[in-house]
Amino acid sequence: MDDTDRTLDAVGPQLKELRQRREITLHELSDETGISISTLSRLEAGLRRPTLEQLLPLARSYGVTLDELVDAPPTGDPRVNLRPLPTTDGRTILPLSRRPGGIQAYKFVLPASADDQEPDLRTHEGYDWAFVLSGRLRLVLGKHDLVLEPGEAAEFDTRTPHWFGATSAGPVEFLSLVGRQGERAHLRAAPRRRLQD
Repeated sequence: MDDTDRTLDAVGPQLKELRQRREITLHELSDETGISISTLSRLEAGLRRPTLEQLLPLARSYGVTLDELVDAPPTGDPRVNLRPLPTTDGRTILPLSRRPGGIQAYKFVLPASADDQEPDLRTHEGYDWAFVLSGRLRLVLGKHDLVLEPGEAAEFDTRTPHWFGATSAGPVEFLSLVGRQGERAHLRAAPRRRLQD
């Protein structure tokens, strides 16, 4: 069995998982895509291999690319073909760097959550620098419970118990740079110009 066969054989379970995640029936999906219920059922069960004419409307319906739908192996420059890391809690984690070792960069998108959500504090070796792009980021850092706004950043030793979350105001999008212990993000600002008398 070659890579193409393995990739196509894995499409069925992927299709079923996507449909169940969207919480729609085969009948509803059939109405959306124009593909018969029996064909959709056979595709999900792996009893039939999908054609491009079937994959296109399915990808459109699920809001994913064809590569994501068939879980195709990455090609070309990995900085162009970045794929989110799988999560089960609605978070999207997109690795932005692929260099082994050194500082690793990630983009996080967290769904809205209750303001009184109980944080699950974690620790690990390293240093973290987080910068909020949009939304409000709740950062619990040791005994401190902070809310960061767009344009604000936090830098901390990850051996300090910490947790990131969104607020009830909506989802939050932020960048995170994580380095080994001792590697820190360094900010350099230009000196202020003196006002002339």
